[in-house]
Amino acid sequence: MLKGKRIVVGVCGGIAAYKSAVLVRLLVKAGADVQVILTPDAHEFITPLTLATLSKKPALTHFQKADTGEWNNHVDLALAADAIVVAPATANTLGKMAHGLCDNLLLAVYLSARCPVFMAPAMDLDMLQHPAVKENLKRLKSFGNHIIDSTFGELASGLVGTGRMAEPEQIVQHLEDFFRPQQKLAGKKVLVTAGPTYEALDPVRFIGNHSSGKMGFAIAEALANAGADVDLIAGPTQQHTENPRISVKHVTSAEDMYNACTTLFSAADITVLAAAVADYRPAVIADQKIKKKDDVFNLELVKTRDIAASLGKLKHNGQIVVGFALETEHEQANAFKKLESKNFDLIVLNSLRDNGAGFGHDTNKITILDRNNQAKAFDLKDKNAVAQDIVEAIIEKLHD
Repeated sequence: MLKGKRIVVGVCGGIAAYKSAVLVRLLVKAGADVQVILTPDAHEFITPLTLATLSKKPALTHFQKADTGEWNNHVDLALAADAIVVAPATANTLGKMAHGLCDNLLLAVYLSARCPVFMAPAMDLDMLQHPAVKENLKRLKSFGNHIIDSTFGELASGLVGTGRMAEPEQIVQHLEDFFRPQQKLAGKKVLVTAGPTYEALDPVRFIGNHSSGKMGFAIAEALANAGADVDLIAGPTQQHTENPRISVKHVTSAEDMYNACTTLFSAADITVLAAAVADYRPAVIADQKIKKKDDVFNLELVKTRDIAASLGKLKHNGQIVVGFALETEHEQANAFKKLESKNFDLIVLNSLRDNGAGFGHDTNKITILDRNNQAKAFDLKDKNAVAQDIVEAIIEKLHD
């Protein structure tokens, strides 16, 4: 469950810091991509070299590298993370986190994070039972943080713990359990499209767009992790998947994608059209490379077949079709119009006016609209988290 997960491990200045080395090793062994961030006091208990060697990347402490001035961007570190694990979490750091204080890189990453945060307290039992510490833990838990104890797993609202840091194996198991998807889509057949299409001009050139396919592949992964069997129709992209529940068919043009989709659509319970399909293609494809001759080159374009509209007409009772709308103006009005005209059940809107959204980013900011004229907006998130939001909306729609 942790393969490919990007996990920030925060190490604070406590004697239990030696366990962090084991935690990092276990996370890497489980397939996670681990970034270690130490507080300045943690250096007194464990060396950055040890943690960097185990994580296979530099262990960070400061906002910039003293010798080059290179910036360790706390926002980028936070937004890229699927989870943050603070182990050991000292009373000092827990208190600062509870009250929004920010005097080191780890705290800045924490305050910028939108991912789940797990904390493994480590301190003397008398310190843990002090009213101030207990109040800080309750405050942190009320923010949605997960407090992991060595004996009881995640602490309940009573927060009666031992003070001893949870063992690395316990923390890894807790993360595994957290990320283990519920099989809410078991037995469902899903069709997903992803990436761009390329429309040939000649044997060398084509018309295309900037879609990377990241969003479509992330949705396919999230659907498969929820138990669905996924047919993924992918345009030209560098994205790949090793998920055994995902069968990938690579295509190039809009016509290729149309043929693949219409072949598979009737068997699909759910269809998610995340690909950026060309609206037009050259009327004539030259047999040989077009030579540069005149100052002006006129190119006649004709419409491609509308995959979304075609599938919307073929849709039968019980099928769910989800479309995408990338807009630059009058976003919701245009998205609702597309929802109706294509016979979608849901449409995922994103705007190129939102920083970090659209093509080429690892993040996205979406609004999901339905046929009841309801619109639910989400914050900017990593595309894997966005995919999970989309899948949850699909699951809700199944149970309407």
